[in-house]
Formats: sequence, structure tokens, C-alpha cells
Amino acid sequence: MKTPSAHRRRFAAAAVAVLASTLVLSACGSDDSGSGDSSDVGVSLIVKTTSNPFFVAMQNGAKKAAKEHGVDLKLAAGKTDGDEDTQIQAIENAISLGQKGILITPNGPAVVDAIEKARDAGLFVIALDTPPDPADAVDITFATDNFKAGEAIGSWTAKKLNGEKAVIAMLDLFNDKVVSVDYNRDQGFLTGMGIPTKDVKKNGDEAKSGSYSGGDYEIVCNEATNGAEDGGTTAMETCLSKNPDINVVYTINEPAAYGAYQALKSAGKEKGVTIVSVDGGCAGVGYVKDGIIGATSQQYPLEMAAKGVEAIANLAKDGEKPKTTEGLDFFDTGVKLVTDDPQDGVESVDTAAGKSTCWG
Repeated sequence: MKTPSAHRRRFAAAAVAVLASTLVLSACGSDDSGSGDSSDVGVSLIVKTTSNPFFVAMQNGAKKAAKEHGVDLKLAAGKTDGDEDTQIQAIENAISLGQKGILITPNGPAVVDAIEKARDAGLFVIALDTPPDPADAVDITFATDNFKAGEAIGSWTAKKLNGEKAVIAMLDLFNDKVVSVDYNRDQGFLTGMGIPTKDVKKNGDEAKSGSYSGGDYEIVCNEATNGAEDGGTTAMETCLSKNPDINVVYTINEPAAYGAYQALKSAGKEKGVTIVSVDGGCAGVGYVKDGIIGATSQQYPLEMAAKGVEAIANLAKDGEKPKTTEGLDFFDTGVKLVTDDPQDGVESVDTAAGKSTCWG
């Protein structure tokens, strides 16, 4: 018969073993991408969703920079583009962990209050790609100049049409919320086309017909895609039902562009239609090479995330805060137009050059 003390010794040993195995499992399941040392700077990267390779590229850029700069990186993402609740929870987690900073691509206006709470708690918050509204809700934004990106594909399209009437489908991001990446690309495209706009923060309020820089235009539709391929397909189907003679398709990003192409192809309408987009991912550059997309504005998500991680590491080290690009209210990470059909007066690079700097 075993004594009570023997039972207690066996129970204690078993408890230690269980605790040890639990710690091992916790370590294996960690989201940390830095070294994880106690001296590391804590940073959370919170992206819109991991269903888009753009945001996966951001995570990869952040992971690499975290290792280089001694940052303990936590990764989080919305379940879908527009999922604000998951992002808000990730912000609250960063606050509770006492992290130094947050890098975030905001999924919508509801996230702003949580960002303010984080800043009040002493975290330095950098928006990536998508500035919140108002822009000063964060400490600084590292992003593509999305208006310039839209303007480039608009200018290229106007030249490409060579005076032909533009019958345009506008495939935007959302129809139930206002985010700057959405209206800046849309309004930039119209400006590049030479189509007058009204409220620069509102899609779809411009005149539905009139003159662009090369001739006449008609805007058939403004449809939301949620930045997804299936959303692009559905949106394009809706637009075609309104006017089957669309010959220009503006798209918020390349997944939406490819979805639009699938709808056009299914309807036997893919010939003679110019699709333009923004992203510059490797798949998108391939679509340009294959003639599916006429031109795309390439942005650099790895650069955004890597520079964001570096900025927070430098802030923790010596108190140096990042600065905006001269003449802008954000840090511009650059954009280039990629096309194999260059147009006079529109600066661009070909797909070979685009492939060398693509992502995803």
C-alpha cells in the first residue's frame, strides 16, 4: 500500500510533466516571428486578411525585418476583407501585452476607436497601405500613393483608347463603408482619364457621361468587389447586365480584375475590353503579360511592412520617430506602372521589369 506522501510525490511529478508538455506545445503554436527574447521590441502586424497575397507579402516582409531588428512580432488578420471585429481584438491583445507598436491595414472606420485606445496606452501605431479616416488617427502611414496609382492607370487608359468612346465599369472595394484606398484609386483613375470628379472621398458621384481627355465617356456602374476574385466576377456580371458594350474595366486590385475577366470570358466579351488594376503582384504581372490586364500599378507591400518594423525598432532604441515624405502626409513607398503596351507620355516599365520586383 502506497503512503499519502508517495501519492503526492507522484501527483507533483505528473503535474510537472504536464506543465512542461503544455509549454512545449504553446511554444510550437506561437505567432512570434522575431527571436522572442525578453529584450525584444514587441510589435503586432494586423492585416486585412490573409486570403489576398498582398497581405501575405506584408507578413513575409515584416517577419524578415523582425529578425534583423530584434523585434518580437505577433501576426493577426481579419477573417475577410472588411472584418473590423477581429482587428479590434488584435489591437486589444497588443495593448494587454504591453507592446511598443502596431502595424495595421485598417479594415474600416470602426477600428479607429481601438487605435486611439492603443495610442493612449503608449503604443506607436503605423497604418500600412490604407490610412484610416481621419489620417491622423495613427502616428504615421506607410503606403502607396493610391491616388497616383489610380491616376497612372487612368492616364494610360485614356491614351490607349486613342479617342474611342469609353464605356466604363468601375469595380470598387466596398459599398457599405468608406476607406481611403477605395476612393483614392477610383478618383485617381477618373482624374487620369480626364473625367471631372466631385467629392474626392466619394465614389460614384461624378457625371455618368461626358468627355474625357480623348473623347466621350459613359460610366455604366460602380460595383463593390470586396477586393476578391468572386466579388469581381459578380460585379462584372452585374455591369454587363446593364450594358454589354463595356470596353474599359477599372478594378480595385488584381484578384477583382481576374474575376472580372472570368465574367467577360463567360459572356464572350473579353475581346476588345481593357482591364486595368492596382497591385503588381507576381500573378498580376503574369496577367499583364498574358494580355488579361492591360496595365497595373505596382506597389510594394514588403517594403511597407519592413520599413514599419524598422521604424518601431528605431523608435524603441533611440526615440527616433519616422517622418513623412516631403510634400505628403504619409511615407510614400513608391509605385510603378507595369505594361507591355507603353503609351506616349505615360511612364511605365514592362513585365520583365515588373516580374523582378513583384511579390506573392
